[in-house]
Amino acid sequence: MIIQIRVDDRLIHGQIAVVWSKQFNVNHMVVANDRAAKNEIQQMALKMATPNGIKVLIRSVDDAIQIFNNPKSKDIKMFVLTDTIRDALKIAQHCKVESINVANVGRFDTSENKTKLNSDVVCNPDELEALEEVAKLDIETIHWVIPTNPKISISKLLENKGG
Repeated sequence: MIIQIRVDDRLIHGQIAVVWSKQFNVNHMVVANDRAAKNEIQQMALKMATPNGIKVLIRSVDDAIQIFNNPKSKDIKMFVLTDTIRDALKIAQHCKVESINVANVGRFDTSENKTKLNSDVVCNPDELEALEEVAKLDIETIHWVIPTNPKISISKLLENKGG
């Protein structure tokens, strides 16, 4: 069971390890990322950033979807990390997901024609289109950087698109 997909361009980092794993009381995290699934050095770094007692899987998006849809996974609480909105959308379109949190995305994107929705969410045209599709899903879709911050709906976040 996917309790949340968090879109965070850093994937696993201190805040994920210390704050979010405790927030959701999970012992399984899945990094659904095609590049990380092929990069042994990045995998080692992500595993080093994972707290003791938490199992982390690093898989391509398609392989992760297969894991999420495996009947053996239905009773396992999983916190899922992607670094793109498009990947989170793909997972949500193929799996049962409780929530998508677009937290920190696009800050390292070097493409042109980006839209800055706030200091944490910057979208190139493809990511902006994916975000608009995420907002239409029939699940909780939010921007929530840390648990002590208020949750902002993706629809509300998109209101900043023009300015």
